[in-house]
Amino acid sequence: MFTGLVAVTGTVAAVRAKRDEGPGASLTGARMALRAHFEDGPLVLGESIAVNGACLSVDSITGDGFEIDATSETLTRTTLGSLEAGSRVHLERALRAADRLGGHLMTGHVDGVGSLVDRRDAGDAVWMAFRVPADLSRFIAEKGSIAVDGVSLTVNAARADVFEVTLIPHTIGKTTLGSLVPGGRVNLEVDLIARYVARLLSTRE
Repeated sequence: MFTGLVAVTGTVAAVRAKRDEGPGASLTGARMALRAHFEDGPLVLGESIAVNGACLSVDSITGDGFEIDATSETLTRTTLGSLEAGSRVHLERALRAADRLGGHLMTGHVDGVGSLVDRRDAGDAVWMAFRVPADLSRFIAEKGSIAVDGVSLTVNAARADVFEVTLIPHTIGKTTLGSLVPGGRVNLEVDLIARYVARLLSTRE
């Protein structure tokens, strides 16, 4: 589980595509090396870490960071397939039982990919509007929570296929969202409670 409070912004050092052997080999995933330093202690092999909101496992620890393997499923259903050397990513270690729950509960299972459709400065904050896949809009409610590239945000307004958020100065400085431009794609995870309530109601019907 995660909370959407980004601990570190890391940098992709290298990406190596993994393919089946033989002619017509298909993509099976990618190996990614990331540079990052965590102030709360060293990483442990096998631990879960959210990379732009997608839960992955630490497969190798290097001198300046770590390496992970992403399957073709992950690359297809998230924005991780577009990462390249030099890309900056949000990183969050899994929640510990004694940690404060400052954001909202997240699983690190990306529900879909959205895109920024508009943004404007609002004093020292930034207002943003994102378009979402049609099948996710029913899970997004005004004043509810949503994870955008692994960052826990409060929904200011929600329409048919668009929701609005405001980034405060701390979020702008701590994450890469402040540099996002219209057309930029982001990973989305809807509120966990909303998803289960919707499932419960659908089975009752």
